[in-house]
Amino acid sequence: MNIVENILARNSGRSSVYPDDVVFANVDKVMMHDVSGPGVIKVFDKLEKQGISVDKLWDPSKVWVAEDHFVPSAEKISAENIVKLSNFTKNYGIEKHFKYGMGQYGICHTLSHEEAMVMPGDVYVGGDSHTNTTGALGAFACGLGHTDIAYVLLNGKIWFKVPETYYFELHGGLAAHVMAKDLILKIIGDIGTDGGAYKTMQFGGSGIDEMSVEGRLTLCNMTTEAGAKNGIVEPDQKVIEYLSQRGATDLNPIKGDDDAQYAKTFEYEGSEIEPMVAKPFSPGNTTVVREAPSVELDKSYIGSCTGAKYEDLKAVASILKGRKVKIRTEILPAAISIYRRALEDGLLKIFLDAGVTVGPPTCGACCGAHMGVLAKDEICISTTNRNFPGRMGHVESQTYLSSPLVAAASAVTGKITDPRDL
Repeated sequence: MNIVENILARNSGRSSVYPDDVVFANVDKVMMHDVSGPGVIKVFDKLEKQGISVDKLWDPSKVWVAEDHFVPSAEKISAENIVKLSNFTKNYGIEKHFKYGMGQYGICHTLSHEEAMVMPGDVYVGGDSHTNTTGALGAFACGLGHTDIAYVLLNGKIWFKVPETYYFELHGGLAAHVMAKDLILKIIGDIGTDGGAYKTMQFGGSGIDEMSVEGRLTLCNMTTEAGAKNGIVEPDQKVIEYLSQRGATDLNPIKGDDDAQYAKTFEYEGSEIEPMVAKPFSPGNTTVVREAPSVELDKSYIGSCTGAKYEDLKAVASILKGRKVKIRTEILPAAISIYRRALEDGLLKIFLDAGVTVGPPTCGACCGAHMGVLAKDEICISTTNRNFPGRMGHVESQTYLSSPLVAAASAVTGKITDPRDL
């Protein structure tokens, strides 16, 4: 069995599972945020009216909550949702609540690894589609809807159909100025936005071995944009060290068997991957940067769970140091811990000297809610993961998706730019 099959077999008490089997699996961790949380609370209210007990959760210590999508609060409803979430965590004894304005907080898919909330081998579910991100730690990680999250909170388990696994093998490391975002955009362009529908997308090979944990997180994050059930990388010593540095102990990683089977294998040469962009209006509408349209940009956005990890910010600083941005540019570190590290290492000074606005961790601009939405006809290059019509603001705005390096280079020139051309 491969890694996902081994995890699901163990958590469902079975000796083996196969693709398309339906299993009832124990959940190790569950996450909600300020958008999914209020939806779950509504489900709890409905269940209570039906006479179903919602007096206690199965295990509050395995639940954690992030305030990330509408912080700082954009309007009254957002503020009220934060209050609802706070009351919920207090009433149910959930201690792991990362509150905006009270020290460490950030984007949920960043906290999952920055705070070592999820371990290799875990079955981890969250009330957000990009929960797939944390599969980079060797966990089975996927998003669920409000009703399913409510069920998990009360029962500690949920059913899954065991997915088939597509294996993406990277031979050799990526070239300079090429990032994991370029690789995953290339893959999505190849297989399409439904090419991984209800599949596991597993990444491996010598190139993945060389890749940092943060690069792997980007790959798994955007498996969602290929329709995948989850993304995953087998845990190695890099993962163990990464989590240990963040306080994790007693790690017991699970891997695939030597004779693991995959439905399909896709092979890529690291040296052949170039800087990429996804043109409007799909993450699958990809092209190499040097063949991208020569459009005048209005904004460069460097943020989100996909593009504002510390490694991403360091890459951006390497481009912006000693240069000035030509267009409106915003950089939002994905968590306060990353913000602090960037401050201590001088990255924020580089950004400010370049003319950039540095903001607090939030999902606001990525989901087109607040903190910098796009106006009609505005064109943005962004390190986020989606560029559907209206995703980052007005339905007649346009977003090009890119790596942090490409977004930084484009901020300097005002046009979509390959970082190798600076």
